[in-house]
Amino acid sequence: MSRPIRVLIAKVGLDGHDRGAKVIASFLRDAGMEVIYTGLRQTPEMVVNAALQEDVDVIGVSILSGAHNTVFPKIIQLMKDKGLNDVLLTGGGIIPDADMKKLMDLGVGRLFPPGTDTNVVVDYIRNEVDARRRN
Repeated sequence: MSRPIRVLIAKVGLDGHDRGAKVIASFLRDAGMEVIYTGLRQTPEMVVNAALQEDVDVIGVSILSGAHNTVFPKIIQLMKDKGLNDVLLTGGGIIPDADMKKLMDLGVGRLFPPGTDTNVVVDYIRNEVDARRRN
């Protein structure tokens, strides 16, 4: 039997709105996942180092500040530098569709806007982690 899916939920930068991140963390826990919440005002370096230390399967970034085009590419690069090639980077927040496509082209997983059914997020994470574990 494999271990539970481990998810790191992060808030990067000065964005102080973490209600959505806490709601997602709660739903993921209820779905049987182990969740580590970094708290507010993290840097991309702090997030990737925590992911490495906690041996996570998923990094989920909640971002409402508009800094997504800076934050996600920086995290992707740090993940590559640290060899976290099998870790899923996903997230959600206020991100325009055109920006979501650009970020996904860089290697970011699916991004979820506010109001997304939490079951959709849970199913996505389960399916992605299952596929990565099989490879």
